[in-house]
Amino acid sequence: MRANRKISVYKAQLLEKQRLRAQYNIRERQMAAAYAKAIKMKGASDENLICLLETRLDALVLRAGFAPTIYAAHQLVSHGHFMVNGYKVNIPSYRLRVGDVAQVRSRSRELALLKDRLPKLSPSPTPYLEVSPEAMSFRLVALPKRDEVPVICDVPRVIEYYSR
Repeated sequence: MRANRKISVYKAQLLEKQRLRAQYNIRERQMAAAYAKAIKMKGASDENLICLLETRLDALVLRAGFAPTIYAAHQLVSHGHFMVNGYKVNIPSYRLRVGDVAQVRSRSRELALLKDRLPKLSPSPTPYLEVSPEAMSFRLVALPKRDEVPVICDVPRVIEYYSR
C-alpha cells in the first residue's frame, strides 16, 4: 500500500464527523439526531448543528470550566452533581435554553474535582456563558455562534456526510 495515497472525499467527510463526535463524546445516533434537527431549523445547517451540540449540559459544564475534559463533564452530569433551574438533572444531553441557570448541587460542592477547578473559573470564559464561581453556577446568556465555539472540525464536511 502506498503511503502518499490520496484521501477520498467520503473518507475526509467521515473523519471530520468522527472528530466532531469525539469532541462532544456522543454516539452516532445522537449525532444523526442532532443533524436531523439542525437541517429543519432556520439558518445555516452547520451553525445550527454546532449550536445544538454546544447547548448540551455536558458541553456547557466543560465550557464553564467545572470539568477538565468532556468525559469528566459527562460523568459529573450523569452522576447528578448539577441542577438546572432548581431541578436535579442527570442527563448529559439535556439541552439548555437561553436564560437557564445550572449550578452544582449543595451535596456536591465538597467534591475534590470541583473544589480544585474553582480557582481556575473565570467569570466569562465564552461570550455566551456567564459564570459565578462563588455560587458555583453558570447561565446561558445567548445561543453560541460558530466562531465563538472552540471546535476543531470542518463542520460543512459533516453536513455533506449526512446529506448524501
